[in-house]
Amino acid sequence: MSVRRDGELIRLEGACPVEEAETLAALLLAEPGLGVEWSACTGLHTALVQVLLRLRPPLHGTCGDPFAARWLAPVLAAPRAPSEPG
Repeated sequence: MSVRRDGELIRLEGACPVEEAETLAALLLAEPGLGVEWSACTGLHTALVQVLLRLRPPLHGTCGDPFAARWLAPVLAAPRAPSEPG
């Protein structure tokens, strides 16, 4: 399993395929404020990217997927625009 709950964190590990997007969303919606540790993630399907962009959980570590670390992490760290749904 590439998405799993580990105490107060959700861990993304290895390649995270589309099938894991629902799991990630359910975990984040069930307990808002849970952080996501993504250092061991080597690939994110765009469905998981969409979940992260919509729910904006606190991120821990640097994503192991170079593309996500370079382009996605700064977007997720930025404050939401006033027009964005919260």
